[in-house]
Amino acid sequence: MINEKILSSLREISPEEREILSGTEEIQRGIYMSVNSDVIDAKKLLDSGRLITIRPHTRFAHFPEHRHNYVEVVYMCKGTTTHIANGQTITLREGELLFFGQGARQEILPAGIDDIAVNFIILPQFFDKALEMLDEGETPLRRFIVDSLRNDNANCLYFRVADVLPVQNLIENLIWTLMNDVPNRRSICQTTMGLLFMQLLNHTDKLASQSTEGATTMKVLRYIEENYASGTLTEIAETLHYDLYGLSRDIKKHTGKNFKELLQDKRLTQAAYFLKHTTLHVDEVAEAVGYSNLSYFHRIFQERYGLTPRKYRVE
Repeated sequence: MINEKILSSLREISPEEREILSGTEEIQRGIYMSVNSDVIDAKKLLDSGRLITIRPHTRFAHFPEHRHNYVEVVYMCKGTTTHIANGQTITLREGELLFFGQGARQEILPAGIDDIAVNFIILPQFFDKALEMLDEGETPLRRFIVDSLRNDNANCLYFRVADVLPVQNLIENLIWTLMNDVPNRRSICQTTMGLLFMQLLNHTDKLASQSTEGATTMKVLRYIEENYASGTLTEIAETLHYDLYGLSRDIKKHTGKNFKELLQDKRLTQAAYFLKHTTLHVDEVAEAVGYSNLSYFHRIFQERYGLTPRKYRVE
């Protein structure tokens, strides 16, 4: 549970909420967007030069459907809020996270006084340092999730991570840092966000997709993460009770690569990790990641990294 001192501060009734309670029953659109626009503008919410800020979610009023020109992350501190994200209803519960890409559409139903959420308003460039922390471990699954946030798209990522203590601690640290004028605040927040991404990517089983196709893609990418040495498209298609050719088509549509290419990406990333962090012989590394043809492994590894496996190990 989030620190009570932080929660007490977030629970306070804002001036906008006082207006709503006095009878307006509507949000003050001018706080968020320009006239005749449905896009919430980061310039209205972020001070000049800032890449990230937080604001408590406005309660008591319906928030009409809108988009953002920034990445929004919603964290539920207490209670629940109901979001309609790209046409699908999500009930966000205490300790859960909801990420919205810039193109995502969102509508929010009225929240009560004890339904306390925090909105992180984040410009895409804020993530640059955080993503640098993930470079060595990039895999198809990680790239799919990161691209959902970094690019101008309509993705929505819903993490049910209330029971993941490291995630909860990192979110609380972010909130505290942003609520207090501490030295090196941007650097602290960017590093904390990088650590948060690392934790979330270790808990992709907690990621709930709001579309059937998106859920299928996530299952395929998780399967590759866990079965890269011996996994096959036939096996995952049978596991998902999916037509082989239909699954192949959907994978290509949602990731830009076919199953074989995604599997190879993961195998080579894992091979690079083994070479840098273990004493396994190169031939043992090849076998461990699923390649029995050693000459083929050497060729594709050098094509990817520009070095032979042996030279890569000592670089």
